[in-house]
Amino acid sequence: MTNYRRIRFKCGSYFFTVALERRGSRLLIDHIDDLRAAYAATWRANPWRCDAFVVLPDHLHAVWTLPEGDAEYGTRWRLIKARFSRTVGKFGHRSPSKCEKRERGIWQRRFWEHTIRDQADFNAHIRYCWGNPVKHGLCDAPTDWPYSSIHRDIRLGKVDPEWTRRMGGPHPSQYLVGGAGKMGAEHPSYGEMRSIASIIEGTHS
Repeated sequence: MTNYRRIRFKCGSYFFTVALERRGSRLLIDHIDDLRAAYAATWRANPWRCDAFVVLPDHLHAVWTLPEGDAEYGTRWRLIKARFSRTVGKFGHRSPSKCEKRERGIWQRRFWEHTIRDQADFNAHIRYCWGNPVKHGLCDAPTDWPYSSIHRDIRLGKVDPEWTRRMGGPHPSQYLVGGAGKMGAEHPSYGEMRSIASIIEGTHS
């Protein structure tokens, strides 16, 4: 069996890609409320800072910064996935190994993690999350996609107004006011992140 080694820094920032087993599915956006509930329940037990989050039909991307002395992002993702799976039930074909491990066959077993190296890397991955729905042809502009933290960041004044325009000019990675955020910054208040809806749905304040 292959051994996977993940790099963990206490109080580090990380970029994640978490995907459904069945690519092409719409399960995540069809059950967005269940995903919010799973995320919020996990966050309440072990808070962290969500720097960026975007949910697409069959996968999601996120940038997280963990609290000081904490590197347990794997546990958090395991709980989010398990809570979501219990809510939506069995979905799709399960391999014999997943049946043996009592897995529901909804999520890919593993997820992609990238340890953020520096401020430029941090900003680039924030932008990647913002622009990903456009990359996949789901909308014309990042602000057209409702399940994105870009709406929260617009309210906080972190996004250049150019991001609200239709794509067709310069690549959106050129647009940023004062940086996407500050890597490893002290959390202003974990209470500000109390609702998953405020992270992945733009119409909720």
